Amino acid sequence: MRIGILCYPTFGGSGVIATELGKALAMEGHEVHFITYSVPARLDRFNPNLFYHEVSVTSYPLFDYVPFETILASKIVDIVKSHKLDILHAHYAIPHASAALMAKAILRDFGIEIPLVTTLHGTDITLVGKNPTYKPVVEHSMNHSDALTAVSNSLKQDTMEHFDMRREIEVVYNFVDFNRFKPANDLGCRKRLAPNNEKLLVHTSNFRKVKRIEDVVKCFALVSNQIDSKLLLIGDGPERDNIELLCRDLKLCDKVVFLGKQENLEEILPYCDLFLLPSETESFGLSALEAMACGLPVVSSNTGGIPELNLEGFSGYLLPVGDVQGMASKSMEILKEETVLHRFKQQAIQHAQKFTLEKAVMAYEAIYNKLVFTN
Repeated sequence: MRIGILCYPTFGGSGVIATELGKALAMEGHEVHFITYSVPARLDRFNPNLFYHEVSVTSYPLFDYVPFETILASKIVDIVKSHKLDILHAHYAIPHASAALMAKAILRDFGIEIPLVTTLHGTDITLVGKNPTYKPVVEHSMNHSDALTAVSNSLKQDTMEHFDMRREIEVVYNFVDFNRFKPANDLGCRKRLAPNNEKLLVHTSNFRKVKRIEDVVKCFALVSNQIDSKLLLIGDGPERDNIELLCRDLKLCDKVVFLGKQENLEEILPYCDLFLLPSETESFGLSALEAMACGLPVVSSNTGGIPELNLEGFSGYLLPVGDVQGMASKSMEILKEETVLHRFKQQAIQHAQKFTLEKAVMAYEAIYNKLVFTN
């Protein structure tokens, strides 16, 4: 099957999932075409079944703002016609699904009918979609897709509550590649990160307010008062300067390490001990799943889809949003005794194995086959 994937090429969860899915589909023998404005961050291995088509963004004096959605729709039309694609899979309702619907209408003029699968990832619904400026387009894009999926039951319910939905939503959970994310066996790397055998806490995100990174730092401050530990902050974004100032105010600069954006998280996560995810909202929590696959228990908020991923008292603990004291207490409960930490690490791996790449590939192949071969 020839599949066109529309996604953001960034380190965010939607881009990671779209890219890893495309790579796995290519390994299954499908021809996969990524249509986006730069090479996806995780598109890091050669496969003759993988293709990248750049959406070239050209600015004209006539436009105050580049009409990206129009440019993307034109590119989709070109690639569908020239490569005879069988199906389109849009990750994110706008601009990808909305642009794909425009492309479908244009292609119909050429006698070409191509089905569209749209996957909802979270902020396209919880943040952008609820904004009155975008809501009609988001709602139209969802209802006129040929199939609609969401990455958690929480996101599905949220979508159904806030939109007039006439299209069924199938839940296909996010996943992790266990060939890439797995426990460590090289203790030398951990020694470099924690030369004095400190416990290593870690958080990775795009450093937006919704991630509540201040809570990460405040939680760590309480933990480090009781347990010799370090905090690794992976990622970058608008809150980084504020977090650096907070670390100075709390006199934590010698214990908090800013690692910036990292393409190969699997080279860092396995050497850590605990993952912190205090987000205000999270449709799934892919970063936590990748950490769990590496053997890290998770202390998180209990919002959105996180409880579907982080099993209370088994893979970690769930606390109310903003409960820094509670998160610190549960973190110390896990970290203080080696036997307890080891048990939680093993249980995190065990629970993560319910979210396999193979399950997601099978689910999406079933959706594709139904649309391409039975309609």
